[in-house]
Amino acid sequence: MSKINKVVLAYSGGLDTSAIIPWLKENYDCEVVAFVADVGQGEEELVGIEEKAIASGASSCYIADLKEEMVKDYIYPSLKTGAIYEGKYLLGTSMARPIIAKAQVECALEVGADALCHGCTGKGNDQVRFEGAFAALAPQLTVIAPWREWNLRSREALLDYLAERNIPCSASLEKIYSRDANAWHVSTEGGVLEDTWNAPNDLCWVWTQDPQQAPDEAETVSVLVEKGEVVAVNGEPMTPYNALNYLNQKGAEHGVGRIDIVENRLVGIKSRGCYETPGGTIMMEALRAVEQLVLDKESFEFRQTIGLKASHLIYDGRWFTPLCQSLLAAADTLAQDVTGEVVIQLYKGQATVIQKRSLNSLYSEEFATFGEDDVYDHSHAGGFIRLYSLASRIRALNKQK
Repeated sequence: MSKINKVVLAYSGGLDTSAIIPWLKENYDCEVVAFVADVGQGEEELVGIEEKAIASGASSCYIADLKEEMVKDYIYPSLKTGAIYEGKYLLGTSMARPIIAKAQVECALEVGADALCHGCTGKGNDQVRFEGAFAALAPQLTVIAPWREWNLRSREALLDYLAERNIPCSASLEKIYSRDANAWHVSTEGGVLEDTWNAPNDLCWVWTQDPQQAPDEAETVSVLVEKGEVVAVNGEPMTPYNALNYLNQKGAEHGVGRIDIVENRLVGIKSRGCYETPGGTIMMEALRAVEQLVLDKESFEFRQTIGLKASHLIYDGRWFTPLCQSLLAAADTLAQDVTGEVVIQLYKGQATVIQKRSLNSLYSEEFATFGEDDVYDHSHAGGFIRLYSLASRIRALNKQK
């Protein structure tokens, strides 16, 4: 082990990071500072977490409230790109990692640490996301990844390790599912989901109502969008986090935002997960609806290209790269006219846009009408089509020769 004096650990209070604290002290003979990121995972996850970290051997515990910043500076910019990974995943875990890593680095620099540590396994995406951010923000700091070093390979081994050291832990031997939660989503993996032929059971969904059990009466919400950002819901101005929190509640009541997918991890392994993103689904529908009114064909096509590329960069942990920041800037430029109001109907798992309007709309009822109008001469279309299909016409004539 290289000589480490002080390390800042990304600490969640769960079994893994509780075992990591004493393991670091024993194997690196260093001081361990626990860093907790509040990204909206729920108050119950934070209750007593400082005391738990100290009891596990940490010298101190820092808790950073990142909820508002995460939504404003990470989720909203991502929304503008339209990033959806592999057609379905709204990148709930991925979008939280850059801000957690950034705040962890800031904590390490503030306390004079010479190393960073995370509890990600060697099979997942998060190890890449954290360490990619560390490399971009503080390459001088050593990174320690215990799951790639220690010989503790099971939940039972971790519990025995803590018990041998008389370190209290509320975790039990049975852990059916692996979950990650933040203000944007909740993910559930493991258990019955490891067999793709098994349908998800009720335990796979922790946030949203079963659509079949959702209210029989539809509910509508009005979403005001300014320059690609949700600024008000039902006529009430809200901060980004508060808007998301409100829409989460409404969407969850109606079973909105559930997906069950098998995705391609960056490390090459396929994994299955049930993801719940109720408020995010509503926000995404609102932005895309205003885009339909405002963006011309080529701009919308380019925005789709940005979204596809951005989804992979965000998923792969490349937020702090010039390419990702360039794509975010391009999406922000396109979003300058994406201002309007959208009414969305929530009903048994669906969020359906039923009304939309914008002062910047390129839609013209005069041009689009099937009735008689004075703004479009049908006879003009013939010349346009002849020029538009000229290459095909020349190719066919050549074949005839």
